[in-house]
Amino acid sequence: MAFTKVCSLDELWQGEMEVFEVVNTEVLLIHTESGEVQAVQAICPHQEVDLVDGELEGEVLTCCMHLWQFNVTTGKGINPTHAELAKYPVKIDGQNILVDIEGIEPKFAHG
Repeated sequence: MAFTKVCSLDELWQGEMEVFEVVNTEVLLIHTESGEVQAVQAICPHQEVDLVDGELEGEVLTCCMHLWQFNVTTGKGINPTHAELAKYPVKIDGQNILVDIEGIEPKFAHG
C-alpha cells in the first residue's frame, strides 16, 4: 500500500466533504458527523457529476443531478442498489489524513 498525505484534520471539519487530487486521481474525502474519515471516488458513477456538489446527511451522500444515493462508509448504492462508489483506504497519522488509491479505479454504472 502507498498511503499519500492528502490534508490535515483541521482542513476537513466534521460533517464536511471536499475533493482532493491524489496522484492524478480526484478523491472525495468525507469527515462524517460520527467522526470517521472516508475516501470515495469524486464523481457519480451514473453520469460523472461531481459528488462534492451533492448533499451529505449522516452517512448518505445524494448526487445533485439525479439523486442517486450512496452509503459513504461502504460505497454501496442505496438508490439504486446496483451502483457503487470506489472506496479508498484511509489512515489517520496524528493530524494528517492519508489515502491509498493504488490499484483502485472509479466505478461506473448507468441506469
